[in-house]
Amino acid sequence: MMALGEDSTAAPTLGSRASAVAHGALDLAMERYADGDERAFTEIFHTLAPRVHAFLKRLSGSDDTASDLTQETFLRMHRARGTFARGHTVVPWAYAIARNCFTSHVRSPKYRAARGAVDVADHELSAGTDANGEEKLAAVQTAEIVGHTLAAMSVVNREAFVLLRFEGLSVAQAAEVIGATESAVKVRAFRAYEALRAALDAGERRKGAPAAETRAHVRGA
Repeated sequence: MMALGEDSTAAPTLGSRASAVAHGALDLAMERYADGDERAFTEIFHTLAPRVHAFLKRLSGSDDTASDLTQETFLRMHRARGTFARGHTVVPWAYAIARNCFTSHVRSPKYRAARGAVDVADHELSAGTDANGEEKLAAVQTAEIVGHTLAAMSVVNREAFVLLRFEGLSVAQAAEVIGATESAVKVRAFRAYEALRAALDAGERRKGAPAAETRAHVRGA
């Protein structure tokens, strides 16, 4: 993902063109589903469900909660399929519904404010297969810092960072999902990054962890 503020008008890479084609096929499947083609649901679910689940897990910090909310998301998508606007992209639309499900969950009496630590694997901070034990331990410790910091920050900052850094949405798409201006999304994501940078710097001072290298990874450099 490009860094915040980076020029988005650059020529698309081969990977981005392939991604655009894939998203186009998914959008067409959603249009068929909106028109009543029930067979299109299988394609939509198999493509989107893993991404929606990962998004909700990063927001909630719970695999079980993410699974429940993923089911609720697709139920709401089914009920609202007739409102899907032709020519639009289904991914931001689906994420917006998933976010609404999470918001409803947070506001419910059953919600517990204390979030669990986010799965270390979600942050892609592995030291690599050739790393020695010390490097792997440092990677795990750093990932734990990232997880706890994300869990502690406000939902609005966390969701902006997750959508841009982990889900790979553009600023415009993230703004559509959140229902905020692009400037607000950039500010929220920047605040999240600053909180992560501060936590990693503190971890470096305490444990000697390779925070500079990890910050670049979190930033997407």
